[in-house]
Amino acid sequence: MDREITGVMVYYNEVCQRKLWCFYHGIQLEQESENVKIGKVLDEETYKRDEKHINIDNAINIDFIRSSGILHEIKKSRKIEEAGILQVKYYLFYLKQKGVPGIKARIDYPLLKKSLEVELTDEDEKEIRMKLKEIRKIVNAGTPPELKKKNICKSCAYSDLCFI
Repeated sequence: MDREITGVMVYYNEVCQRKLWCFYHGIQLEQESENVKIGKVLDEETYKRDEKHINIDNAINIDFIRSSGILHEIKKSRKIEEAGILQVKYYLFYLKQKGVPGIKARIDYPLLKKSLEVELTDEDEKEIRMKLKEIRKIVNAGTPPELKKKNICKSCAYSDLCFI
């Protein structure tokens, strides 16, 4: 693997490893997805006073950071919350590896008017290291992982690819 593991890849690994493999190999079907379009509008229309999309090394793309040192990730819903939490913890892990420790994070759900505080623990760092190895193994495989049907498949942009 010659590319940096991104936050999106960490997220996709939790959602669907087949989607991760496709995404890594340039099969990107999300541009036509209604859910992705809604997410883009949500991103454009919320938190307008904040500087958005802070890209670091093309590996992590932070939605915005407030002056209080809290990075924010905007999510449409809590449907796949665990994947979003791991993605944000990866951002914190990545920044710590770059010499920026002690950052905190928050996942904002503007449609729900809720937010969730996220911190990185030593246990999280161990889990992330294991997940990074898992991601490298998946993306370096010659074929996508076997299909595992989940409830989320119905609303996935890759559904046609997997089920037709």
